[in-house]
Amino acid sequence: MQTIDMHVHLLSSKVRFDRLYDKMAIKLFGKKLGLEYEKAKLDPYQAYTDALIGSIRDSRHILKVALFGVDSKISHHGDELHRDATVCATNEDVYQLYKNNEDVIVPFFSINPARLDALDLIDQYSELGFRGAKFLQNYWGVDTRDKKYSKYFQKLSDKKIPLIVHIGSESSVHSVKSCECISMLDAPLYHGVLTIAAHMGLSYSWHKPIKAISKNPKHFPQEYFKLLDMLKHHPNLYADISALLTPVRAKVLPHLSNQDQVSDKLLFATDYPVPFSAIFTSYDLPFSKRFEIEKEENPFDRYAKAILEYFPKNHSLYDNHKKLIVV
Repeated sequence: MQTIDMHVHLLSSKVRFDRLYDKMAIKLFGKKLGLEYEKAKLDPYQAYTDALIGSIRDSRHILKVALFGVDSKISHHGDELHRDATVCATNEDVYQLYKNNEDVIVPFFSINPARLDALDLIDQYSELGFRGAKFLQNYWGVDTRDKKYSKYFQKLSDKKIPLIVHIGSESSVHSVKSCECISMLDAPLYHGVLTIAAHMGLSYSWHKPIKAISKNPKHFPQEYFKLLDMLKHHPNLYADISALLTPVRAKVLPHLSNQDQVSDKLLFATDYPVPFSAIFTSYDLPFSKRFEIEKEENPFDRYAKAILEYFPKNHSLYDNHKKLIVV
């Protein structure tokens, strides 16, 4: 099986891995991501991009990745309010890495629709070869249902630019909970945008830990089931399986793999560099199989090996990207 990873993050060129979340992730999972901790301390961005590109090129299963950064948080007046020093890679960062590695990168832009020149920027970046868009509207505090963003979505639709929308819980940056909900998909869908719901719309909460890790579908988040239903009724809606190997989200894999009615709408995706464990997670694979998967050194192939246990190599999951992008 060979496919395209439809959800990969470029980190900021100013990344320092100095947040507690970053330090813990790098120390615990850096090696599993192909990232050397000592090198990451000296030159974090170079270490990260070397690990990313090296892992793609070494992968047996991943041909290319859809790569994007995250735009800044912008005020209603168009002023920059916040730029996360880890997550907010610029479109220029993405473009530079793409130009040096065109054979393995499909560039996606991230443009906050609150920018006063957002429509012009869509034209600018699409002309440079960017083939998709990424929203982190929960970080931006952007309610996509606001009618003032209609022209933005219409332009994406007219240009046939697919849009990845974060749906569900977020832990790496501050998140406005009301902007994580599945209704964030309504406006782009209405305007005909080729829309990708990231992470299968899965939220998680530790207020009820037993339900959080339960493999019983009756304990799954209701928005997960709503998304499955929406996939059946919206021809322009797709969903990616990014971060589905994280401990809480993995529980849905046995159920999702049996949803034949939406198999033509699912997209392979990892959410690299979000760390995951092939052993300590909530899917139903026997320990011997988990241990075997965990031994895989390449992070993309390790993710793919786990997913292949649920979606065999001839499953449409691995080819559905062809309906959205030309690679």
